[in-house]
Amino acid sequence: MNRRQFFRSSVSAAVATSLWSPYTYGSLLQSLTQASSSINAVTGDGADLVLEKSAVQELGDSLRGQLLVSGSDGYDVARRVLNKSIDKYPALVVRPSGVADIRNAVAFARERDLLLAVKCGGHSFSGKSTCDGGMQIDLSTFRNVRVDRKARKAYVAGGSLLGEIDHECMANGLVTTAGTVSHTGVGGLTLGGGFGRVGRRFGLALDNVTGVDIVTADGQLRHASADENPDLFWGVRGGGGNFGIVTSFEFALHEMQREVVGGNVVWPLADAREVLRFYADYCAAAPDDLYLDFIMVAPPNGADPVVIIHACYSGPKDRADALLAPVTGFGKPLVSQVAAIDYVALQRSGDDSDPRSGGEYLKSGFNDGINNNLIDGLVGGFEPHNDRSTIAFFQQSGGAISRVPSASTAFAHRWASHSVFTVVAWNPTVDRDPHVRYLRNWWSEVEPSTQGFYTNEVSDEAHRTIAENYEGNFERLLEVKNRYDPTNLFRLNANIPPTVTTG
Repeated sequence: MNRRQFFRSSVSAAVATSLWSPYTYGSLLQSLTQASSSINAVTGDGADLVLEKSAVQELGDSLRGQLLVSGSDGYDVARRVLNKSIDKYPALVVRPSGVADIRNAVAFARERDLLLAVKCGGHSFSGKSTCDGGMQIDLSTFRNVRVDRKARKAYVAGGSLLGEIDHECMANGLVTTAGTVSHTGVGGLTLGGGFGRVGRRFGLALDNVTGVDIVTADGQLRHASADENPDLFWGVRGGGGNFGIVTSFEFALHEMQREVVGGNVVWPLADAREVLRFYADYCAAAPDDLYLDFIMVAPPNGADPVVIIHACYSGPKDRADALLAPVTGFGKPLVSQVAAIDYVALQRSGDDSDPRSGGEYLKSGFNDGINNNLIDGLVGGFEPHNDRSTIAFFQQSGGAISRVPSASTAFAHRWASHSVFTVVAWNPTVDRDPHVRYLRNWWSEVEPSTQGFYTNEVSDEAHRTIAENYEGNFERLLEVKNRYDPTNLFRLNANIPPTVTTG
């Protein structure tokens, strides 16, 4: 997401030095063909479980994809997520080649009440796409995007990355909202919401979903749309991974020119309050086709901290100068990089500086307007440090996102003008505790001016507020959970524990 982006330039290069290169996947891996012994594992509730050798072998034989265990070639690549401070060891890793493999893996996990994690892009900052002692289904081998130009639809395999959508769709002069970091997984982003540079114009990623194919906890493949399993279709659009593994998304697409106007305007940290007040005022009057984010970042090792307004304007080119002149001309910026740019290139521009490729900890919330208390808490608590990146940012919402009734999808935060994030990122070889402690103290000054949190950024600490966070949609979500996942097989998410009794 662009809330984590800091671009290559004379100023932003200094920012990039504070972060670590994103995780990359290896080449095609060998499958496990012989189970050498029984495997110790855990259930969803954390109880000890032994997976018999014969059962593991049977699972492996049922797959065309890969079954990996500790010691298998590729196991250490598959089990890791982008946040390198997360270091967990699944008992089994399934890398499916198709839907049948996913169904077989889900059935295996359900029959044994095996703890189950699902990994797409591996961006979960709290590590919910991996686990200790359970099964991880790694969808990185299950990627494809097909565009129907005439129907203006994209059909996207569940393990695909956002950059694949942008690449295929823009080749046809079409677009849908797809985050702001191209190596983000489509599934994780979309099921929880899906902000992006064109979201104010075309809605959230989930607002553009017209249908899904999903493997639910009983191992069945279901189609969900407005006409088929409509309760499930409603729930997956905002309920996260609570209901199953989406194997295919159908997205509505929109006509858009390939060239947009975007980039960064950068000021010194001393101007943070003034720039943030300007940003708050200017956002309030921005048209739907203008997207603005505010970023405040201090790299480690004494590099100069800066504040940034990042812009993406996707409307008529002859209006760009007038709309962006107040931004580029505010105060005395150090650098102004706003210019015509290929949309797909802009979507990739933050990839190499995503902070989750080191250790990371964050807190987030939604806000309706940026008031003085929020500015004071955010700027007043911002402390550069030699051993970490310290980051705060606002991601703009509103526009088309806010015009969808809150009960139309499970995503409840239609009222928000922005989401606000505070983030620390550190080299994962150093002690995390002082950085986490600082972030929690800083967030305590910011949180009173926020409400709720973005489902995709859920942490274990937030679970006590899940029901409140789904606002008026929680009871309906609970009904969907009780129907499609009554044993809570899919629990590593912004979890809705079922309330039905199963026999």
